Amino acid sequence: MSSSASGASLPGDPPGGRRAALVWGIGVGVYFVAVIFRTSLGVAGLDAADRFDVNASALSTFSILQLLVYAGMQIPVGLMVDRLGTKKVLTLGVVLFTAGQLGFALSPSYGTALASRALLGCGDAMTFISVLRLGSRWFPARRGPLIAQVAALFGMAGNLVSTVVISRSLHGIGWTQTFAGSALAGVVVLVLLLLFLRDHPEGHEPAPVTHAGAAYVRRQIAESWREPGTRMGMWVHFTTQFPAMVFLLLWGMPYLVEAQGHSRGTAGELLTLVVLSNMVVGLVYGQVIARHHAARAPLALGTVGATAALWAAVVAYPAPHTPMWLLIVLCVVLGACGPASMIGFDFARPANPPQRQGTASGIVNMGGFTASMTTLLAVGVLLDATGDNYRIAFASVFVLQALGITQILRLRGRAAHRERERLVASRVEAVHVPA
Repeated sequence: MSSSASGASLPGDPPGGRRAALVWGIGVGVYFVAVIFRTSLGVAGLDAADRFDVNASALSTFSILQLLVYAGMQIPVGLMVDRLGTKKVLTLGVVLFTAGQLGFALSPSYGTALASRALLGCGDAMTFISVLRLGSRWFPARRGPLIAQVAALFGMAGNLVSTVVISRSLHGIGWTQTFAGSALAGVVVLVLLLLFLRDHPEGHEPAPVTHAGAAYVRRQIAESWREPGTRMGMWVHFTTQFPAMVFLLLWGMPYLVEAQGHSRGTAGELLTLVVLSNMVVGLVYGQVIARHHAARAPLALGTVGATAALWAAVVAYPAPHTPMWLLIVLCVVLGACGPASMIGFDFARPANPPQRQGTASGIVNMGGFTASMTTLLAVGVLLDATGDNYRIAFASVFVLQALGITQILRLRGRAAHRERERLVASRVEAVHVPA
């Protein structure tokens, strides 16, 4: 959808309004809790290493396995959302990630803790795509970019709860009570979901789609992947999201405490700054893209460039400890990574019809989490191999950024051309629709 087309509702658009906000808010609440559970390990990494007596590579396996399950589930979840609807998929997701969080709280060994994080990742994988689908069913298409950014903003608020509340709770009441207590939030959102969430407003039921087993699955994936906008969206998500994810999800806290010599309190404040920056930048990016669709690629590429520059400045700083002002600037810039990754969905959304939105979103969402999983593993292995040399380990970020930028530049023109073709076709169709 171009900026010129974004000012008016499309035929058949849902009306939005207060009820839409309430129903969508329940879905966002589920995602909020999922992100709390997902990122809780980021502030508990050092505690987990002590509790299970593991090294850096084994510690990174927690997040890698969680993200491996998450990334691997994206296309199946997209297909499930397209076929079963939002409510059923979200309900299953809540049950799984709540069970995973509770299991992590009670795990007596490294193996059972790993299994719990895998279960959590499986449930978490069902949340964001469902929330995107819910927003597209309840709000006009012109609000898509802003709705997606606001959903991501609430997700980052969940990250804020992890960095502030869970980190303090761990040192106040201990491991088991903290993680088991947080699992109660999953029970609360499950009840709200079952009682009040609806897949779509009355009168806006999606057209029935014939599902033909494996043939339907193959067709959905192939047709989504064939669209340059879907592939462009995946590579944008791949390239923009992972530096902040790696920093917040696991390695930021150990780096700031062990390599930079800061206290846990100071490290927690810097991680909180990433989250707060993300929330502010998300609102800005959402408003800009909603008004100027052509700004998508420049914003994504600009974010990657700024992230690479600041990451390089920190890694190559010619002193044992990086000055606080530079760490602060890095954290502010890392806050833009999440909002920039959401731009990927804004490339895929107009490239696919409603019946393929879940599948296309799953392909896009797989990008960033694949990059995050790869980098988490690389950092852990390099830390063990180099005696905890964070400069060398963190330099692995540049390899994936270079790969992603190459693919974005390769697909940019193709995706723009295809989108213009779709826009012209939709205008011609609108002219020929009887009044």
